Amino acid sequence: MNDLNPRQREAVRHLDGPLLVLAGAGSGKTRVITAKIAHLIEHGGVAARHITAVTFTNKAAREMKGRVGKLLDAEAGRGLSISTFHTLGLNILRRELKAAGLRAGFSIFDEQDVEQLLRELAKKNEADKDTLQRARWQISAWKNDLIDPDTALSNATDDFGGFYAALYGAYQRALRVYNAVDFDDLILLPVSLLRTEPALRERWQNRIRYLLVDEYQDTNGAQYELVKLLVGVRGALTVVGDDDQSIYAWRGARPENLARLRDDFPRLHVIKLEQNYRSTGRILRAANTLIANNEHVFEKRLWSELGPGELLRVVNCRDEEDEAERVISEIIQQRFNSGAPYSSFAILYRGNHQARPFEKALRTQNIPYFISGGTSFFSRSEVKDVMAYLRLIVNPDDDSAFLRIVNTPRREIGTSTLETLSHYAAERRCSLFQAIDELALGERLKARPLSRLREFSAWLSHIGRSSEDSPVDTVRQLLSDLDYRDWIDQTSGSDKAAERRWENVEDLIGWLEKLRADEKRGESLGHMVNHLSLMDILERQDEEESGDRVVLMTLHGAKGLEFPHVFLVGMEEELLPHRSSIEEDNIAEERRLAYVGLTRAQRTLVMTCAERRRRAGELVRCEPSRFLQELPDDDLKWEGRGAAMSTEEKQARGKASLAGLKAMLGA
Repeated sequence: MNDLNPRQREAVRHLDGPLLVLAGAGSGKTRVITAKIAHLIEHGGVAARHITAVTFTNKAAREMKGRVGKLLDAEAGRGLSISTFHTLGLNILRRELKAAGLRAGFSIFDEQDVEQLLRELAKKNEADKDTLQRARWQISAWKNDLIDPDTALSNATDDFGGFYAALYGAYQRALRVYNAVDFDDLILLPVSLLRTEPALRERWQNRIRYLLVDEYQDTNGAQYELVKLLVGVRGALTVVGDDDQSIYAWRGARPENLARLRDDFPRLHVIKLEQNYRSTGRILRAANTLIANNEHVFEKRLWSELGPGELLRVVNCRDEEDEAERVISEIIQQRFNSGAPYSSFAILYRGNHQARPFEKALRTQNIPYFISGGTSFFSRSEVKDVMAYLRLIVNPDDDSAFLRIVNTPRREIGTSTLETLSHYAAERRCSLFQAIDELALGERLKARPLSRLREFSAWLSHIGRSSEDSPVDTVRQLLSDLDYRDWIDQTSGSDKAAERRWENVEDLIGWLEKLRADEKRGESLGHMVNHLSLMDILERQDEEESGDRVVLMTLHGAKGLEFPHVFLVGMEEELLPHRSSIEEDNIAEERRLAYVGLTRAQRTLVMTCAERRRRAGELVRCEPSRFLQELPDDDLKWEGRGAAMSTEEKQARGKASLAGLKAMLGA
């Protein structure tokens, strides 16, 4: 407790009613949450098993667990629950299977699974890809706002709204048939249970006697309701949030949830954490001045004892290539001057498409880099399809894999057929694939759908037997039998996209061939599938343990992180703020996004803008972002567009470039 400042100590010790901790960027909020957990156990009389802390990412949950582990011995912390919102929801569903209408082993559909199911349900309407995408977003929004299909249908004001609502109803029925839930259901279903089952609600309120919530400004309507139901009238609650860092409205976050707390918890106490332990004074003054242009429910102003620090630099560039070259040159120079590791440099941008010129420039200079937040190889739909086939060959009891590929490509096996199969398998307590060949299934299904199922079963079983001799050849034969290349062509938005997707399939086969060649004794298909699954896990770990590499990431992905040296690139109108936000008159969230970018920097901050930038194949003129004009002039140093570089700067840049060349040549 001695390493906490007075406001942090007050937040830790406050146990008399609900508490809102307004924690500015870099103000030590994780330290407060973990110290409060320890205080609750050691001095608050609350057993660890009755404390639950929730946040939004697995990484944040792991960090919190690690910090608590250093404050408590293993016995004192036994039973403590620290997880994401969705893991909490999953745990509730697993304990309340019957009430939720689910069976053990239910599947969790990811985005690709959801898209595939919606496509199958809407095929009679011949809905295009964009319509289905909007339908998926709308269904997710309804779930986040706790709106059921019947209510959505009754509220529909046009044909599109009616179509989306009807599709929502069919989608929910299909999920039940598949004994599956989607990501949003992990919150929606627990909320429904807690609302409608008083005994169940009381049981969970007794189980969770103190609740702590991190990043509260990112909660959506359903998550807010889940918190309220779990806390009940007791109000044993601490939430930590920052309305200035609410940047996820596009996925349902409601920053106004911070203000709603006062209405729902009249005894709410508010504590502000304004001392920043991350950034220099100039960076914080710029951030404070910028965000002051937004309206606030709670006013706060960050300050630091780390000194004023260097001026913030704004570099005007000719185009995106010049922008990338200048940034990489700056990294080389700073490494030459200070010996800073590559991992201390971050290049932050509004959209992933901005990364390409920086990648090219980094490769040219032989500088190691890491792109955070890109699509994992194993999360691509075509890779997941092939892996699902292989998983089902290796493990016929894998119902999730079966459901993914039973109609990929289409075999005209409809939802009603799968519903009958699902009910039969549940009665027989066997897997879906195993149930296909049971004689009694013929009493439930008509001849044509039964024939289609058994043709599929016989073909896949034959493929499985041949895999024992030559796994890689088996995979090629499987893809040939499926005519999977043609399926990719049919379901891709363009020829170029289809080509990229097929290249991913070829890459997967290449990995299988390499695994086979690396093992002199030869690997079975089962071993190879397990190995690839492990590669998927390692790939995700690699994202978290990027090593000594320059980090490239979006501003959304950078939230919660910090770097000694930050390059905030593309500070232009229609990039930051984004064109869509300008058209929707939603500049406040874009300003919060820029604020997040500024407050990632610890020691130096360089912002760039280009005079021209290529958009949709055309070179267009760009205007500097309005946010640059909102920053304090006294803390800025403008370069380019007539701002001459000093002799000393030119000499330093020249030495750094020469050092970089020598390092590349091993001189």
